[in-house]
Amino acid sequence: MKRVGKRIAFGFSNGHWLVLHLMIAGRLHWKPAGIALKGKQYLASFDFENGSLVLTEAGSRRQAAMHLFDSEAAISAIDPGGLDVFDCSFDEFCARLTASNHTLKRALTDPHILSGIGNAYSDEILLHARLSPILLTQKMQAAAIERLLASIRDRLNHFTALLRKQYAGTFPEKVTAFRPEMAAHGKFGQPCPQCVTPIQRIVHASNESNYCPTCQTGGKLLADRALSRLLGKDWPKTLEEMELRKNR
Repeated sequence: MKRVGKRIAFGFSNGHWLVLHLMIAGRLHWKPAGIALKGKQYLASFDFENGSLVLTEAGSRRQAAMHLFDSEAAISAIDPGGLDVFDCSFDEFCARLTASNHTLKRALTDPHILSGIGNAYSDEILLHARLSPILLTQKMQAAAIERLLASIRDRLNHFTALLRKQYAGTFPEKVTAFRPEMAAHGKFGQPCPQCVTPIQRIVHASNESNYCPTCQTGGKLLADRALSRLLGKDWPKTLEEMELRKNR
């Protein structure tokens, strides 16, 4: 078994490989061998002598995907090519990050740039690195890029170790993008653990960015596309201004 970006790849003795992408609502469960698949959420079952690995997906969007390949080399057809942050030098990371001028949030979550980070952990990484999600990659100094790489490795290792400890000896049935131990993601309005400033968020498409104005943006509120377009010049620029408007 190995990871291909956010995908899980299973190798078999006949040389074939099964690759699963759980997307947002896909889940894996360990069930008694030969369990009947009842309900639309059950997509597939992989039966072994001691049990069945069952793939489910909640909701109606059906984004989870499954591919079968006849060799390990063939998997490259669906590999988006993002850089593995645990197997690269600083120079390689710097070159990949600054090859195009994107916001840090976009760069961290683009599988063609970096491999397998995702929306939730990008929030944790950026808070830990004390960097704004809208900072443009080609405007970053070397020290900030070095801090970012260190934070990526630190946060991913931290949550990997946490999950392994929590599910030691059991199958991880309830692994979701949000973890209660997270400092920024899903913590809108709650105090930042570093400075107690309320965590803020901006929504873009189907994703959101959670950030601390004090630790990451110099006290400035980032403009939420929908709200700032609606409010125009009335959009508050700082937390203090927001609080004053609330109390009017």
